Amino acid sequence: MQLGKVVGTLVSTRKEESMQGLKFLVVKDIDVQGQETGKSVVAADVVGAGVGEVVLYATGSSARQTAVTKDRPCDAVIMAIVDEWEVDGELKYRKVSAEAEWAS
Repeated sequence: MQLGKVVGTLVSTRKEESMQGLKFLVVKDIDVQGQETGKSVVAADVVGAGVGEVVLYATGSSARQTAVTKDRPCDAVIMAIVDEWEVDGELKYRKVSAEAEWAS
């Protein structure tokens, strides 16, 4: 699993039949300090994430292990929305209702 921040959406009206109905989001990797790493990925969203949210996502064969993505040609899937995280006893991030709060 990897940490990422949803930075955008992707719309595709023509796609492989088995991909119909999936929502695609653009996710930038972040490290445990909350800094973007420069890597980005388009991921199928199976949990209802939105732009600005911090998420956990999986890639490769793990992306096809959710009920929604099983047997679909999917290489990345958002499988959790992060509520908060802590590193070495220090709070790094906490989601506050629909907005996020980054710890300083």
